[in-house]
Amino acid sequence: MPSLQTLSPGFQATIQDAGRFGFAHLGVSPAGAADLLAFHLGNRLVYNNANTAALEMTLVGGTFLFECDSFIALTGAECDAQIDESEIRCRHSLQVQAGQTLRCGAMKNGARSYLSIHGGLNVAVVMNSAATHVQTGIGGWHGRALKKGDALEITPLHTSLRPRRARDETQNYLREKNLLRITLGPQAEFFSPAAFDILTSTPYLVTESSNRVGLRLKGEALARNRNEEMLTEGISCGAIQVPNEGQPIILFVEHPTTGGYPKIAHVISADLPRVGQLRARDEVRFQFVGFEEARALYLRQQTEARSFL
Repeated sequence: MPSLQTLSPGFQATIQDAGRFGFAHLGVSPAGAADLLAFHLGNRLVYNNANTAALEMTLVGGTFLFECDSFIALTGAECDAQIDESEIRCRHSLQVQAGQTLRCGAMKNGARSYLSIHGGLNVAVVMNSAATHVQTGIGGWHGRALKKGDALEITPLHTSLRPRRARDETQNYLREKNLLRITLGPQAEFFSPAAFDILTSTPYLVTESSNRVGLRLKGEALARNRNEEMLTEGISCGAIQVPNEGQPIILFVEHPTTGGYPKIAHVISADLPRVGQLRARDEVRFQFVGFEEARALYLRQQTEARSFL
């Protein structure tokens, strides 16, 4: 079968789908696309099913040679992209001819871009998912980020497809990515009232030690009013845990499935794509919302996403 040849992988390129669910009892978190809005949009642009595996590129995109005709789209963070010597636009689908080369540069307004290909990337399904879980070496392409010379199987394009473009509104969440809305965490009572004032009134910086496991933040420490140890319990994506030194960590798509640090808050589901687009040295602020408002925001986002094309 023809392949997508990796001439340069960029900083970190992994195969991702919507995630791997139902295996937390084995210590395996969902992984999957860090920005599900961009991931799903890319699949719609190229006429794929919603969960078709795509390539997630981080900070700096890669260079890829197509061995067959294909139909592709780039979504997520903007990057300078070219097919051979011709510039192409993000959030527009287009046909690529056999022998052409796609070059993707550095991300401009976020951390991750997605390359979606009609027919997807043909990799083995592991635990019901094609997602790469880098920490455990499960799924995707040999459980790791791409390397130069990797050849990914793709399905040749056998019919002409009408190019699509997404509405400009699809990028609104990127323009607002520095504001994260949160709900109270399960150990909110562990923290002093001053800690909540600090969390919602002062900015935090994303540190260089952040990755798909979690985003470590730096700012004013969050003080506890209860210092006893808690029992280890389950963790979900978006939980904000606070270790003893008081610096919050946003647990993300490859988070550990259990932990013993108290969780002061939780990023709402509608804002998890924003977390996936944060990069080192970005400034973030937090805003509390109620559970009903968080649910309404997520449902509204899903409704708006269906009209992005």
